[in-house]
Amino acid sequence: MTTSTPGTPSLLRAINDRAALEALLARGPLTRPEIGAITGLSKPTASQLLTRLREAGLVVLDGIREGGPGRTAEVYRINPEAGYVAALDVRRARVRAAVADLTGTVTGTFELATPGQAAGDAVDRARSAVEGAAADAGLSPDRIHRVVIGLPGALDPRTERLGYASHLPGWHVPDLLSRLRDGLGRPVAVENDVNLVAMAELAHGQAAGSRDFVLLWVSAGIGMAIVLGGSLVRGATGGAGEVGYMPVAAAPIIRGPGRANTGGLQAVAGAPAVLKLLRAHGLRGGDAGQIVGRARTALEAGDERAAAGLGELAARLATGLAAIVSVLDPELIVLAGDIPIAGGEPLRRLIERELYTMTIPRPPLRLSSVGGDPVLAGALHLALGETREHIFSNTVR
Repeated sequence: MTTSTPGTPSLLRAINDRAALEALLARGPLTRPEIGAITGLSKPTASQLLTRLREAGLVVLDGIREGGPGRTAEVYRINPEAGYVAALDVRRARVRAAVADLTGTVTGTFELATPGQAAGDAVDRARSAVEGAAADAGLSPDRIHRVVIGLPGALDPRTERLGYASHLPGWHVPDLLSRLRDGLGRPVAVENDVNLVAMAELAHGQAAGSRDFVLLWVSAGIGMAIVLGGSLVRGATGGAGEVGYMPVAAAPIIRGPGRANTGGLQAVAGAPAVLKLLRAHGLRGGDAGQIVGRARTALEAGDERAAAGLGELAARLATGLAAIVSVLDPELIVLAGDIPIAGGEPLRRLIERELYTMTIPRPPLRLSSVGGDPVLAGALHLALGETREHIFSNTVR
């Protein structure tokens, strides 16, 4: 058995092959001359590279591109069937799943209703969701390389127990991650849902290119993702960013933080509090997103009651953000979830204005720009990153 050492032809080939694959992922189909120009390789070397990648099943011919008179060039692309990943977005009443190929194209989706979850059925639910999305993609489940599961809670890496998620019966079992990996028969990661939204923003949203930012999620619950140096901060027990429990000046002090929604930022800015606040200002709505959207419309029409209600909500959220900014000094804050999106630019501006009266650093605030299901988008991003690394490292030598 031989091993590669720095500077050997086999190592240089692996480096060149990896550079070509990354270029094809980033830019889409390319001709041999284009690959040669991007990687700095000669025509013969680029041809040999493409032959290796085609034989490894990583690259396929994608047709012919017409050039000048009598000139044509073969076009190559990543083989999307070289690997598949699955992502799950778990909620109390449903599990939503998606399957994507190696290029990141979603090829199958599935939604599993989960009314009245019974204890101990987390693996069965996850397996059913993955199998449903794989079937929709026309795949057998064994084609899935990796699964990333997003949950509104935090997995303690020491005990593999789920915390901060008392509203998810069926998922509070010992060794949850190990059980999922054994039950699904492939690598599995369990990640906080707000962290996954931040990963989606980092990949192709407002945080693209940012290495230090926080994402505040405001919906039925409140949570925060923290990214420092380009990496998620999860904390010793996985609970970093659980700011719904964070004491703020206007909220009751939490004496029993294990009980849901008993105080902290959640008590003054979570969905129930938002409904109560805006109804007190004469607005009507069946849920928090709806009533905030109506308040925004009324504010834009000059309604003073809506302006007062949204102004108070902005002050509450800014108070929570001020504590975060004073500790982390992020370069950017992204606002996500039903409530900020419904409030749009008017609410964003109000929060930013209030925040700047409370802090010395003044990081810009931006509204999330990732559409669809951002939890699934972030989970697919993480799964694809790990899968590509594994496939490229083990196939290209």
